[in-house]
Amino acid sequence: MQSPISLDNAPPLAAPFRFFLTAPLFLVLAGLLLIVAGSEIFASRWMPATLALVHLITIGFMLQVMIGALIQVLPVVAGADLRRPLPLAWLVHAALTAGTPLLAAGFLVDSPALLRAAAVLLALGIGGFLLAAIPAVFAQASTSPTIRGLKLSLLGLAGVVALGVTLALGLAHGWLLPYPELTDLHAGWGLVAWAGVLLAAMAYVVVPMFQLTPGYPARPSWWLPPLLLALMLLWSLAVALGWPLLARLAQGALAVCGLAFAGLTLRLQAQRRRARADATSRYWLAGLLAALGALSMFAVATVWPAVTEHPAWTPLFAILLLAGAFISFIAGMLYKIVPFLTWLHLQQGMQPGLPVPNMNRLLPDQAMQRQMFAYLAALALLAGAALRPLWLARPAGAMLAVAGGWLWWNLLSAAWRYTASKRH
Repeated sequence: MQSPISLDNAPPLAAPFRFFLTAPLFLVLAGLLLIVAGSEIFASRWMPATLALVHLITIGFMLQVMIGALIQVLPVVAGADLRRPLPLAWLVHAALTAGTPLLAAGFLVDSPALLRAAAVLLALGIGGFLLAAIPAVFAQASTSPTIRGLKLSLLGLAGVVALGVTLALGLAHGWLLPYPELTDLHAGWGLVAWAGVLLAAMAYVVVPMFQLTPGYPARPSWWLPPLLLALMLLWSLAVALGWPLLARLAQGALAVCGLAFAGLTLRLQAQRRRARADATSRYWLAGLLAALGALSMFAVATVWPAVTEHPAWTPLFAILLLAGAFISFIAGMLYKIVPFLTWLHLQQGMQPGLPVPNMNRLLPDQAMQRQMFAYLAALALLAGAALRPLWLARPAGAMLAVAGGWLWWNLLSAAWRYTASKRH
C-alpha cells in the first residue's frame, strides 16, 4: 500500500540536506565518547556517559535525520505546505545542533545550567517544527496509511519532547519525580510512538519504491500506527495509576506488533524484484534482524522480568534496537533519499539538452557498501562489548567513529557532485 507522491511540492534541497550532513557527525562524537569512557558506559544505564551517548545517537543522529526527512516528505507525500521551509529548517537545525552537545555535556559534568540551556533550545527547536508541521499535515485528509502514520508520529514526537524536557528540568532543579518510570516512558514514546510510527509510515512508501518489493497489505498498514500510539497511551496510564501488570501487558503487545511488522517487512524484502542486493537492502536486512532480536528480548522480559537483571541485558537490548535497528534503517534510507533528491533537483534545474548524471554516479554503490561493512563491524563490536566491555568498548567506539565519519563523507561527496554537476 503506497501513498501517492507529488514531487512538484518538494522544498529546496538545502532544507533537508543540512540535517542529513550534520547527523553522521554525532555518530562520530558518540564513538569518541565511547573511546574516552570505555567500559564505564556499559556499567549502568544511569551513568552520565551512558546518558550522554544515548542522546548523541537518538537526538544528534536519529532526530536530525528524521526531521530533515519530514521537511522533505510532508509536502511531497502528505501535501502539507510547510510555509518558508528554509527558515524553518535553519532554525530547527541550529537548535538541534547546539542543544544536543549541551545536553550531553550537561549529563557528563552534572551541570544544571547546561541541562536547562539544552532543554530550552531543544524545546524551542522541536516545538517550532511541531507548530509548523502539525497544522499543515492535520489539514490534509488521511487518504493513505502513510499520511495517517505521519500525523500520529508528530503526536508521538510531542509526547517524547514533553517527557524529555520534564526530565531534564527535573534533574537541573532537583525535582522529586519517579525518574525510572518516566525515563522508561520517555524511551517508549521516543522509540515507539515517534520513531517506530514514523518508520512504519515511511516504510510504506520507501520500501516498495526503492527496494522494488510488493506493497504492504492495506489493513495492517492502516491500523499499525494508531495501535502503537494507543498501546503507548495504555502504558502511560498504567504508570500513572501504578498498575505494573497493565504496563507489562502493554509492553508485551508493543513487542508483538514490532515483531509482526519486522517479520512482514522481511518477507516483502525476500520478494523484491531486484536480484542484486544493494547497500540499502543490506542495511535494512541487518536492521530487521537486529529488531527481531531486540523485540524478542523485550517480549521475554515482559513475561520474565528477572532476565533484565543480567548485566548484559540492558546494553545488548539498547545496542540491538538503537544501533542495530534504527541506525541501520536510517542509514539505508539516506543512501536512497540523498542520491534520489540530488538527481531530482538536477533534472529540474539543468538546462535542456544537458545530461544529468545517474544516481549511481552521484553516490556510487561501492562507496556505500564499504561504509556499510564498516558499520556492521562497529555493530558487532558493540554487541560484543555488552558481554565483554573491558576488552571491546574502546575498539567499538573507534569503529563507530570511523563508520559515522565514512557515512558523512559519502553524503558530503554526493552533495559536492550535485554542486559540480549544477555548475556545468
